[in-house]
Amino acid sequence: MATMTAAQKKAQAKAEYDAFLAQCPSRKLLDRLSDKWVILVLSALGSDGADRFGGDCSGEPRAMRYSELSRLLAGVSQKMLTQTLRSLERDGLITRTAAPTVPVTVTYALTDLGISLHQTIRGLKAWAQNHMDDVLTNREIYDKI
Repeated sequence: MATMTAAQKKAQAKAEYDAFLAQCPSRKLLDRLSDKWVILVLSALGSDGADRFGGDCSGEPRAMRYSELSRLLAGVSQKMLTQTLRSLERDGLITRTAAPTVPVTVTYALTDLGISLHQTIRGLKAWAQNHMDDVLTNREIYDKI
């Protein structure tokens, strides 16, 4: 039996990730990424909503303060926003930077990993917004049956 290096073991595990398998760890990641607050936070940090508060509309990711995110994400509770930001930081999708000011200024920004996911999230958000009327119409038709 040949021994494998750590890099070889990691590559083999990566090749074996299959979300259709019950024990695949990517299922938990998909579950987390499908949360509405995760999608909206990643979209906001990708500057999709920056123009609502006079921010940069260039489409380039930008750092945002907690209060900016809270205002942008209508309906999110402080607890839910905090939990979402912590989970995204833990997964390496965002960074949290605290500046030594009084009071402390905390900003959140997408990491390279988060930026790599942003285009997909942005597309999903745009699709939902563009097709909401179609979905509502189909729901009405279905419910009449």
